[in-house]
Amino acid sequence: MYAPIKGAVIPLAKVNDKVFSEEVMGKGAAIQPSDGKVVAPFDGQVEMIFHTNHAIGLKSDLGVEVLIHIGIDTVNLNGQYFTSHVQKGDTVKQGQLLIEFDDQSIQKAGYDTTTPVIITNSADYLEIL
Repeated sequence: MYAPIKGAVIPLAKVNDKVFSEEVMGKGAAIQPSDGKVVAPFDGQVEMIFHTNHAIGLKSDLGVEVLIHIGIDTVNLNGQYFTSHVQKGDTVKQGQLLIEFDDQSIQKAGYDTTTPVIITNSADYLEIL
């Protein structure tokens, strides 16, 4: 699995949202984006995409389930600054562009763009990261 966003990787414990920092949804890491592109971290399928395009769920061909959640509380932007290039059910290839977002505009609107990347079925694996 490859990083879905370019940027600095930080531990989930440093994310300013307890759902992620306390690993309620699973284990993983977070990325502080250096650009506004989310790409497929592996070959797989789009299992879900939130209607505001700020979050996407993928399942790899090997069964790994990943949630990529762009920013903290960015659901409140109601899709503004987010553009999806895929939809639920699409087959994707590693590196394929999934979502674009305007990192600077999101930050100017007062939102943290730190992006948790969660293995939602992490209990199925012995070690994450």
